Amino acid sequence: DMVEPLPAVIMIHEWWGLNDNIRAMADRLAAAGYMVLAVDLYGGRTAATPSDARTLMMELLENQEQAEENLRQAHAFLQEVGAPGVASIGWCLGGHWSLRTALLFPERLDAAVIYYGQVILDEEELAPLQVPLLGLFAEEDTGIRLESVQAFRSAMDELEKDLTLKIYPDVGHAFANPTGNNFDREAAEDAWALTLEFLADHLPSVSSGG
Repeated sequence: DMVEPLPAVIMIHEWWGLNDNIRAMADRLAAAGYMVLAVDLYGGRTAATPSDARTLMMELLENQEQAEENLRQAHAFLQEVGAPGVASIGWCLGGHWSLRTALLFPERLDAAVIYYGQVILDEEELAPLQVPLLGLFAEEDTGIRLESVQAFRSAMDELEKDLTLKIYPDVGHAFANPTGNNFDREAAEDAWALTLEFLADHLPSVSSGG
């Protein structure tokens, strides 16, 4: 029998790079019935300290075209293998790039999940978006401030875009990373449940055989 290709998710790592935590998340999402392609925007390097992560992130900022090319190739690969739908998901730096992936494929991506990533507020840039977005943010995030998240919501409302937004009270940036200091199990589990529900709503259903 030919195996039907599963709906696919492009997964984008945090500012630490494609480390074991992201691999574990990829396995977890694959277990939910998705084909997961974890991209590496850092060319195989990972950081263990915030200063190393910052260095890698700054390099990425200087080579954004390369990152976009990486995401284009990921999307093209998933279409070639016949994935019936493609979404993106990312955390922190990857959350920002998940939004950027939606902007790269404003009509071809089926959904994008943004975990506390830097948002884009330029309405002109957001205008072409036809991609449903799920944004999961932290009220106490000192990097991705609440005001910018609210401004993002306003811009998306103004443009009548499909945005589901949840802001978790009393938690900080990276609340969903079990290896980090800000991990909050309750918020992380809620966000994951919302993520799975959102992907199931927007990607072709994962057939249970037969």
